[in-house]
Amino acid sequence: MVPEIYFIYTLSALLILVIGWLIRFEIKFRKLLGGKNQSLGNAIADIRKDLTEMMKYRDDSEKYLETVEKRIRKSITGVDTIRFNPFKGDGSGGNQSFSAAFVNEEGDGVVISSLYSRERVSVFAKPIKKLSSEYEMTAEEKESLRKAKEATRN
Repeated sequence: MVPEIYFIYTLSALLILVIGWLIRFEIKFRKLLGGKNQSLGNAIADIRKDLTEMMKYRDDSEKYLETVEKRIRKSITGVDTIRFNPFKGDGSGGNQSFSAAFVNEEGDGVVISSLYSRERVSVFAKPIKKLSSEYEMTAEEKESLRKAKEATRN
């Protein structure tokens, strides 16, 4: 009789372990299904649909970021201004004259210079392509262009 009781206890313990394992499996299965009462096939179909939507969103985001990157490369990112006195020897003008460079990452942009004297103010603009101009540039214009290009790297 004693061996039969041990056998019954052992079977009861195994039955309790199996029931516990089944409950744990049921809980994990419900988490997998998102807490909904649906079949595994429906859950997989929902996951596949969500994955497709996420991949479309990722593709759209990549395209958008590419266009933003192109626009940023063409926008002005380097700016520098140099003030100077073009008439150092005769005492007129002061440091009212300036040269300002505006360039993008590709080195395209414009250099604007102003020469100030008591009698008049002259303004010049020179287009810049690949960090050079087809027009002759002064030392101050070259310096402001060099510093503006350095600013694009920061």
